[in-house]
Order: sequence, then structure tokens, then C-alpha cells
Amino acid sequence: MQGHTISIGSSIGLAVFPDDGQSSDILIRNADLALYKAKMEGRGTCRSFEPGMDARLQERRQLESELAQGVANDQFVLHYQPLHDAKTSKLTGFEALVRWNHPRLGLLPPSQFIQLSEEVGVIDSLGEWIMRQACADAAKWPLPVKIAVNLSPAQFKQQGLPLQVASALAASGLLPSRLELEITESVLLAHSEHTIQTLHSLRDLGVSIAMDDFGTGYSSLSYLRSFPFDRIKIDRSFVSLMCESGESRAIVKAVAELGTTLGMTTTAEGVETEDQYRLVRENGCTDVQGWLFGRPMPASELCTLFEQSSALTA
Repeated sequence: MQGHTISIGSSIGLAVFPDDGQSSDILIRNADLALYKAKMEGRGTCRSFEPGMDARLQERRQLESELAQGVANDQFVLHYQPLHDAKTSKLTGFEALVRWNHPRLGLLPPSQFIQLSEEVGVIDSLGEWIMRQACADAAKWPLPVKIAVNLSPAQFKQQGLPLQVASALAASGLLPSRLELEITESVLLAHSEHTIQTLHSLRDLGVSIAMDDFGTGYSSLSYLRSFPFDRIKIDRSFVSLMCESGESRAIVKAVAELGTTLGMTTTAEGVETEDQYRLVRENGCTDVQGWLFGRPMPASELCTLFEQSSALTA
């Protein structure tokens, strides 16, 4: 139209007579459920009706309504996973990981509600709570280690993200140099001017910026050129195969050397064994994170780690 190109896409839901319904009303209803599933999986796809879709949809819709209530009723808690210096094993910081203390389903990991919170529009209020709580907790710690907080791609759509971070820092009294914000490559997929400006505005606050899950996207190297990150976090999928795969070891070593050249620290994620720890250390990673050093735990259980770290430096 008038020289403009218009792209048209579609999602399709299928229900087949007689297996998926023996009346037009039931067939249309089940086709609609299949269409809803197709849209949930990224649109532009085709899905056939499957038994159980209705129950899953009802559960999802209930979770949608419960999410907003959960934020309003303080049902979320933060757990903290330690990061350690790869050479000395000294405690260097924690990553804040949110959990939903659901009154009906128990303690839920972020994989079960973060994407949903983005889709229903509560990620802004949830993200603001996470930022404030993480900064407040870190300000009380006996050691001046860093606190890392994950940012959702959806949070970058709001104009006030830098102000939100500045407000959390001011309210807690936490030094900006102790806060690290983690983003994934999906934040930079659009490569919009707004996203880059927001990242620079956050950096201007004095906080550091890390790229999480490095190596799992398509354009990691170009992203490192577009913005000067402070840290690269090497995805656990590479670390987990280092003992068996020479290719994985080569990738980890190459990323660690790249980080050194660019003046960025490198964290190996998902370190679970002594052999993995030895290999990431030998291949140049500066920090490590994983179950070998500690699982995510509530703030009330961090005392032992602080005591151990103080004893190592005494």
C-alpha cells in the first residue's frame, strides 16, 4: 500500500472430526484451544488439538489471575546463588533468583511464571520488587560483595527502568558499584536505539552490565561490539560438556580469552564437579557459579558463606 511492504502471518489451530469432537460446537472449541497453544508457542505455527489442552489452559488462566494477587500479597521471595573467584575460590557475589511461594502449588521456580508475568503485564511491578529487595538485602551483608539482578527483555520496553534502578539504590543505600544487571541476548535482538540508550543510562548510574547465557544466540559477537559489557556469563550447556567434549573446552577457552582481550570478566555457569571447576580455571575463566559452590538459598541462610569467606581472608 503506497509503497509500503506489509507482512501477514497466521497461526492455525486444528480439530478433526470425529476424534476431536462430534459436534460443531465442540470442534470449534477444541480448535480454539489448539489455536491458543499455537499462539503461546510463538505464533506463525500450526497446532492440533490434544486431550488435556483444556485442563492446561484452565490452569494457565488461573495462574494468570493469581500472579497479580501474588505480587500484591508479597508471595515472592528471593534466593541467592554464590559466585566465586575461579583462582582463589573467594566469594565475590551472589545472583538474586526469584521464587513464587504459591499458596496452592508451593515454591515455584522462575521458569514456571516469568514468561507468564511478561505476557500478562505484571513483570514491571515484579521486577521493581526484585530490584528493591535484592538491593535492600545486599546492603545488610557483612561483606561488600556484588549482587546480580536479572532484567527481563520486557522491562526494557518501559521508559523508567534507569529511574527504577536508581530509586532502589537510593532507598537501600547500596553502592552502585556493587550492583550488576544481567541481560540476555534477546534484549538486544531488536538492536533498537532505545535499548542501547537504556543500557548506557544504567551504566551511567555506576552499575555494571553482564551478558547472561553467552553463546546460545546467533549474534553474540556483534552484541559485544554494540555495547561494552563488564561481564560475560558462559552458558552452562558448554560447561557441562567440558569433561567429554574438546569442542566445548575450546569454546570456553575462546570466550575467556575474548573477555580478557576486551577487558571483561568471564563467569562459567553451572559448575557442578571438581573436574569442571579445574577445567574452567585452566581455560581462563575469572569467576565460577554452580552447585559445586552452592545452590540458591534464602538470605537467612547466607551467614555460613560469609563466615567461611571471612575466615579465608583473615
